[in-house]
Amino acid sequence: MTSQITPCLWFNGEAEEAAKFYTSVFKDGVITKTSYFTEAGKENHRFAPGSVMMVAFTINGTSFTALNGGPNFKHSEAVSFQISCKDQEDVDYYWEKLKESGDEKKQNCGWVADRFGVSWQVIPVQLVEYISAGGERGERAMKAMLRMKKIEIEGLRKAFEGEA
Repeated sequence: MTSQITPCLWFNGEAEEAAKFYTSVFKDGVITKTSYFTEAGKENHRFAPGSVMMVAFTINGTSFTALNGGPNFKHSEAVSFQISCKDQEDVDYYWEKLKESGDEKKQNCGWVADRFGVSWQVIPVQLVEYISAGGERGERAMKAMLRMKKIEIEGLRKAFEGEA
């Protein structure tokens, strides 16, 4: 079943570049459609006719739209996309790819803002397992996570087990 909800990411002329970046990071990523501005509405959007207006793309089975809407709105951490990672290799791969040219000040507790300002949570499945266990073990895992930029599964495990 096709989802009725598609996140639309607002850009100021970088929609195509962003879509190409995201579809290169996620192994199953694909651009599905590109639309272009016409003369209609130029007084509002101020983009040249023939320039990219929207790019539809899919990553990890989720459809997205990248829209060149202009400089009016910026991305913030109030909205982020979680990437569920099965192991440290997955965490390392997505973290390294997404942090390239991103804002280093926006890298904390598994969160990373990419070069377009879009926020991602690169989260190993073990983090959810450890924290949701509750009690002292879950609290130790939470405290360990709060000290990390990129999540390190072995560090979480040691904290969870009381070895750290």
